[in-house]
Amino acid sequence: MRIVSRSRLVMIGDSVTDAERARPVGEGLFGATGKGYVSLVDACLQARHPERGIRVINMGSSGNTVRDLRDRWATDVLALEPDWLSIMIGINDVWRQFDLPRQTETHVSPDVYAETLEALVRETRPVLKNLVLMTPFFIEPCRRDPMRAQMDRYGKIVRDIARRHDALFVDTQAAFDQVLAHLPTASIAWDRVHPNMTGHWILARAFLAAVGIRI
Repeated sequence: MRIVSRSRLVMIGDSVTDAERARPVGEGLFGATGKGYVSLVDACLQARHPERGIRVINMGSSGNTVRDLRDRWATDVLALEPDWLSIMIGINDVWRQFDLPRQTETHVSPDVYAETLEALVRETRPVLKNLVLMTPFFIEPCRRDPMRAQMDRYGKIVRDIARRHDALFVDTQAAFDQVLAHLPTASIAWDRVHPNMTGHWILARAFLAAVGIRI
């Protein structure tokens, strides 16, 4: 397992990461890390490697785009001094183009997405022991679906940034696609975005595999 003892792992993103985590910092007792994949990652790390004392902190925030991450980066990432950082952002960057097509000020174009995420990674990577970049996803198996096709474009941006900055890469879309070959989308997410516990386990398993834990 790649994460060494006494590491502090910060996981940041949108509502899928948030999952009702505690405020202002998602760490501690009584479900502080939320009800989603972050809490599953935390539980697995504690159960499988209790001797390592790894701290998991959830800093997801519902509705966020990469521009929102930029605005809170100093307080919600840098101030926490993580050893490891996991970023999963982009769903709202794409979704607003489809559910709010007339409100163009809410849209984040591929170029702006790439530039903003690249800048955050470039700033932070030198102070981290490691970085995990997780793609955004759309729980829709048809690659010709317009929102799925756009999400795949943003996922490729994440892949390219991970390659340039020596980050661990998690293809969450591929992880969902494997399951969608056998299950209908509605059994995982009613809106094809916010997953149930099955979907959160898919995300957690993909993350854990990237850091060297096979489930």
